[in-house]
Amino acid sequence: MTESKDLTHLRPSGEAHMVDVSAKPATERVATAEGRVVMSTDTLDLVLRGDAKKGDVLGAARIAGIMAAKKTHELIPLCHPLAITKVEVDIAPETEPPASPASPGPPGPPALRVQATVKVTGQTGVEMEALTAVTVACLTIYDMVKAVERGMRIEGVRLIEKQGGKSGHFRAEGR
Repeated sequence: MTESKDLTHLRPSGEAHMVDVSAKPATERVATAEGRVVMSTDTLDLVLRGDAKKGDVLGAARIAGIMAAKKTHELIPLCHPLAITKVEVDIAPETEPPASPASPGPPGPPALRVQATVKVTGQTGVEMEALTAVTVACLTIYDMVKAVERGMRIEGVRLIEKQGGKSGHFRAEGR
């Protein structure tokens, strides 16, 4: 359960505004997010073989994620433009674990797990940049192989860890 906190992007009157971070010290901040693109075994095999008609799916998705992190402030209305110092996008094949450790079952459907880590030395965090990188990388994977399988699912996009700033360290449950 999380603590109740004020919504910093809302004025008392309810109007949205960009938070003034000018009084905050510049500190190192790092955020990591993840998401998955669930697909059939045949589609995953096609991607991993590098046989997609549109080209290198994983390479294009990595580059798209990096570009998206750098442009987050252009996509999310109240985000600050940041001088990002690092963006790393990793994509790996996986299968879902059983629904519950207490009731093990067969692994779930195949997927590509996308993880993005973004770093900055600045006055505000990079959580939105990490989440945007993951989301755009997942969308790029979908776009590049949708001709083969339109039923793919993008799921589980979430912040898994953040460090730095006034609120300190956060690590998602189950990580």
